[in-house]
Formats: sequence, C-alpha cells, structure tokens
Amino acid sequence: MTLPSLVPLRRIEVRRYVTPLREGGSMPAVVEANDLGQYVLKFRGAGQGVRALIAEIVCAQLARALALPVPELVLATLDAELARTEPDPEIQDLIRASDGLNVALDYLPGAVNFDPAADEASEDFASRLVWFDALVGNVDRTARNTNLLVWHRRPWLIDHGAALTFHHAWNGSVADPAKPFAPIADHVLLPRASRLAEVDGDLAACLPAPVLQAALAAVPDGFLQQAAAQQGDGLLAEPAQHRQAYLRYFQARLGERGRWLQGAIDARA
Repeated sequence: MTLPSLVPLRRIEVRRYVTPLREGGSMPAVVEANDLGQYVLKFRGAGQGVRALIAEIVCAQLARALALPVPELVLATLDAELARTEPDPEIQDLIRASDGLNVALDYLPGAVNFDPAADEASEDFASRLVWFDALVGNVDRTARNTNLLVWHRRPWLIDHGAALTFHHAWNGSVADPAKPFAPIADHVLLPRASRLAEVDGDLAACLPAPVLQAALAAVPDGFLQQAAAQQGDGLLAEPAQHRQAYLRYFQARLGERGRWLQGAIDARA
C-alpha cells in the first residue's frame, strides 16, 4: 500500500477582512489573501485559544492521510492594523488578539451545509468518517451541527477545533488513551456506518509513525509554545517534546483501537 505524502502547509497573508461567519463561538471570518484567494480564517485569539488551531491542523492532516476530503488548510498571517477598518468593536478586539500567525481553510464558494435527511453519503464514506472522528475525539459532527459541507455534490469535512479534547488540560500524558468515545453515539452518520470493522485495518495502516510525525510537524512551534505557556506546563515547553507527547497518544490510541472501535459499533447497534 502506498502511504500518503503530507506536504508542509502553505503560508498566506491576509489582506482584507470580508465578512464574519457568526456560526459558533469562535466567530471565524471570510478573508481575502495576498494570493487573491478567499479563505475562512480561524483566529488564534478566539475563545477556544491556540489549542483549537492545533486540533484544526492535526485533524486536517490526518483526514488527508485517510483520503477524507478536507479543504486546503493554510497558515495565515494577520496584521492587527486591519482592525482599524472594522466598525464592530468585537471584531476589532479579535483581530488585535490574533496578530501574527493563524489558520485558514480554503473557502468553498456555493457550498451548503450537509443535510442528513436529503444528502447522500455512502456506507463506506460514513464508516471511514465515523472511524476518524472516534480516533480524534470529535464531538462536533451531530445532526444539529454536522460540520460537513456539500460542494460539487461531495461532502467535505470542516471545523475540527473541538476535537482532541484531551489536550486542553494535560501534561503530555493521558491516563487511558484508548478509552471509548461516548459522544460517537450522536454522530450524524453513525446510522450509515455499517462497515466500521471492514475499514478499520486499512485506515489504521494509513497512519504509521512517519505519517503521524508529518501531521504533527505541520503545527508551528509557536503554537505549541503558546499552548504550553498558557497551561504553565514546563514539560511541554519544547516543541519537540510536545509533538512527541501527541505522537505517543495517537500511537497508544491506534494500538488499542479495538476498544473505541467496538464502542462505536455498539453505539450503532
């Protein structure tokens, strides 16, 4: 089997704030960049903090390694001076708090929210997506908030900032990395995920140590240092140690994946 090649994230510069997207607490925005493209910007200064951006990067890279469709993710440099042209004080504060490096996703023009009652998703796709969301602990793929877009008649994965919940309060270790993920019972595509056991082996084989390391290498050192400083944890102060802690977690979770996989199968039953 040919393993996926994860390339480093492109970097762009935000040139114009276009419009806020007031869905969710982080208030992302559509922006225009120096490459004339439009992107959905996730702000480092939003309430969820830099850990949400780390989750966005890691999950997008892992999804790409599993051949799941995600919009291109880029690192976006934001100049706090853009706040001067915005009349909304809340947006001004958000821009100033996010001066410097942030994360953005390619804007998919004309995309619509996935409707589980009307839009199609194959049993294979549903099974692979449920497996992935159980791996990364994504609590945000429910019927109320699918975080799926339909673009060119194909579902696309967006918004993984709420995944990897373990890392919001940790010292580099997790007591039970393979713990079943109870919220998977509310997954919007769980009823269609009839092939979880069948896809398990192939998906796990796509995530050996080199692929996991490549996914973690995409996270900027500054993000990891800021996250460690906010938590006051010296054990994760060095980016290399921080990445190694994530690697240990994913390897342990994949190594005992039978537990959380069976949890998803049981929830579906």
